[in-house]
Parts: sequence; structure tokens; C-alpha cells
Amino acid sequence: MTTPLNKRERLPRWMKMQLPKGESYSRVKNLVAQHNLHTICTSGNCPNIGECWNRGTATFMILGDICTRNCKFCGVKTGKPLMPDPEEPRRIAESVRIMQLKHAVITSVDRDDLPDLGASFWAETIRGVKTLNPDTSIEVLIPDFQGKIELLQKVIDAGPEVISHNMETVERLTPKIRSAAKYRTSLKVIEYISASGVIAKSGIMLGLGETEQEVLQVMDDLRAAGCKVMTIGQYLAPTLSHIPVKEYITPEQFEKYRTIGLEKGFTFVESSPLVRSSYRADAHVEA
Repeated sequence: MTTPLNKRERLPRWMKMQLPKGESYSRVKNLVAQHNLHTICTSGNCPNIGECWNRGTATFMILGDICTRNCKFCGVKTGKPLMPDPEEPRRIAESVRIMQLKHAVITSVDRDDLPDLGASFWAETIRGVKTLNPDTSIEVLIPDFQGKIELLQKVIDAGPEVISHNMETVERLTPKIRSAAKYRTSLKVIEYISASGVIAKSGIMLGLGETEQEVLQVMDDLRAAGCKVMTIGQYLAPTLSHIPVKEYITPEQFEKYRTIGLEKGFTFVESSPLVRSSYRADAHVEA
């Protein structure tokens, strides 16, 4: 089921990444370079960049690159963020148009410093993308907005096709790796999204020391909250100062989780070592 980790071991063979290629990938890559566009796909060195760009999907991050939280698994900078750039929604919308995307994924840092935690900026960005790109579907990967439903409603009202909020890990490990977010608050967010009629999506990382039974409990909790799409991938420590990987989960175990998840009622379960939150996101609109 798992491969124990020690300091001298290299990544297991199934974690090896293939070089991206393909006609659509090359076109998008050239557009990104020519127009100096910013995507999480490139800045985050995503292992699935080739497949996603070939499918006409890309991920953008808004509200700056400094997070107000300090989660032990995340490589994003933490500290005091700058004020939001009022031109960013327009630039994101224009980037989607230039890249001719069929599906856009938008995420953000946590902005606990802002009066509405960034919710209005989120809504403005979504509406801007939809206005300029009426044929492009949108998934948003949002923070928890501290569980404040009125702020979450602003994002829902903007009309994204899919709203994702990651659980990140099992309940027992949540206080150890998430600096402010709470497991039950995240479930509350997922439940409200689902009740609104929008496709609710969530994801977790494996290899942090969770047990199989705990993973299955997350699945049950998400299904009870109305979640339709789940992603499961391998955790990799961004730096040596982040929480270390406890174990590498085998592809066979990931496939087992995928099968169980579908049996539990998820419409889509993307589960493999290199899966990330936006993997095959365009397909999830059909959930």
C-alpha cells in the first residue's frame, strides 16, 4: 500500500514526470511567453501542465502572491500582503481570451486582512472573465472565508460552474498542517455550495500520515455534504522547512481510493500520485 520514506531515498518511479508536449500545449506556451501571462501551471511547476494545456485548461491565482496564513504544507509566501490590484480582474479575463481557454480555473491566497476577505474581488474577477469569454466555463478554488456564508454567497452569485474548496487532509491531521482552517468549517463551506445548486468539489493530499480508514471517513463526510467531485494526490514538501512526507502512496492504492469513491457516489474521483486540484477540471463541469 505504501512506500516508507527515509532521507536517502529518491522519489519512487511512479512520481517521475513526463515532459509536456502537444500542439495545443505549444500554442498556449507561446502565448503565455509572448504576452507575459501568469498561471499557476507554470509558477507551480505543475506535473500535469501538458495534459491540461492540451485540453484547453489553465489555472490563475488572484489577490497577490502573499498569504495571510502559514499552512505547513503550502509553498506560497506568507506575511502582510499588498492591496489588491484593481486591474487584475481585467488582466485575468484578457489572459483567458488570449489563451483561447475552454475552461479556466481561478484560485487565490487567503486574504484575512481584507474587510470581506476578498469575496468582492473574487466576484468581480469571475464576472469579468465571463463577460469577455462567454463560452469559457469557470472553476474557482476558494478559501474558507472563515465560514462566513454571506461572503461565500458573493462568489456563488457571480456564477462559476464549479466551486472547489479543499479539505487538504483528514480531520486528525488538520490542526497540524492548516494554520487557521478547520475541518468542520470546510465541510460547512462544501455543504453550502452544494445546497446552492453549484457543483461542489474538494481534494486531499496523501502521505502525511493518514490512515486508510481516515481517508474513507473524509469521503463519507464530503458525500454527506453534497460534494460531487474529489481529487486525491500525493503530498510533496515544497522545501525542507515544510512538514515532511511520511510515505509515498502507491498507484494501486490511489486506484483503490478512486474505485471506492465512485462506489460511494462521487461523480468524478481523480486519484493518482500526480493529481492536483485542477487536474481534468474541464470534465468536472459535467458533474
